[in-house]
Amino acid sequence: MKLFPVYPLFDIEPVKAQGATLWDKNGDAYLDLYGGHAVISIGHNHPHYVQRLKEQLDKIVFYSNSVQNPLQDTLAQKLGELSGLEEYALFLCNSGAEANENALKIASFQTNKKKILCFDKAFHGRTSAAVAVTDNPKIQAPLNQGHETLRIPLNDTEALHQVFKEQGSELAGVIIEGIQGVGGIYLPNTEFLVALRNLCNQYKVILILDEIQSGYGRSGNFFAFQRADIQPDLITMAKGMGNGFPIGGVLIHPSIEAWSGMLGTTFGGNHLACAAATAVLEVIASENLMENAIKIGNYWQEAFEEISAIKEVRGEGLMLGLEFDFPIKELREKLLFEHHIFTGYSGTNIIRLLPPLNLTENEAGLFANTLKKLTELNG
Repeated sequence: MKLFPVYPLFDIEPVKAQGATLWDKNGDAYLDLYGGHAVISIGHNHPHYVQRLKEQLDKIVFYSNSVQNPLQDTLAQKLGELSGLEEYALFLCNSGAEANENALKIASFQTNKKKILCFDKAFHGRTSAAVAVTDNPKIQAPLNQGHETLRIPLNDTEALHQVFKEQGSELAGVIIEGIQGVGGIYLPNTEFLVALRNLCNQYKVILILDEIQSGYGRSGNFFAFQRADIQPDLITMAKGMGNGFPIGGVLIHPSIEAWSGMLGTTFGGNHLACAAATAVLEVIASENLMENAIKIGNYWQEAFEEISAIKEVRGEGLMLGLEFDFPIKELREKLLFEHHIFTGYSGTNIIRLLPPLNLTENEAGLFANTLKKLTELNG
């Protein structure tokens, strides 16, 4: 049997990893500035994380959500404390797409409506309802899941007010990323988020903040939306939540009441996932990784100002997009195959940086210096 070939694969086989470094089967070291789409939040094989998983493997590995699991309560408590959102409730699942699927479902439950407002360049996952609110025609499936979607440009306050004026009474929810990721690292500005929250209040629409890629300290805040000092009705999470172990979740505002059978999942919140996610929170807190995200992000922002080929730097903390005035395919390949540095991309001209939050200044400097030399040679 062969694998279904939907992923373009580099001819690199990692066999070992530590912090922001990977080693391949030939013993060559690589600097990882992408972390598997922002999955590696506290660094590869962090010793505290590994220890927590080993301890759990010596106990119970998995059982369904029909029995008590104190690890879920511990995770919820630590998540509330570190995020500052203790009043919210936590529903655990397995991935970001599943988190968004459940959030959209809750929005319809609460309003008995099915229209969803979303935004240009947004990406919310590959399950049916998540694809419906994702701005990517290549993966749009001919499925509806009962939702109808409306789409407007991000940060267009005039269009926002107009769509609410015309169809606000028909909207079940609005879904917006704390920082757009796959679409090229675009930030909703503070005024736009505040206006969105106010309109959702006025029209009784559920506001969903997709923090799957931008959450868990990556922006310097625990969640990127917190720079706007608003309270969403629902917050979706995954990616860096488990540092590589599959886990996702939805934070649910106390105004939304649960009922038995409202949501369900077989593997969500299993013991190993909770151990992994709790370890991540403990490391973020003990090692001040949100502060480090700001520090290294600011260092990069200053360093990139000296690279004339970069047209624009977008993002916050350690979620940055570098837009160039030329296609970056060859540049990324040189970074990877000649200098052993992993990066991400968006479209044809944008390099995305989503490194572990414990990236050092020396590692950040190595990339900035390498990028400067390569672009000057090409220039």
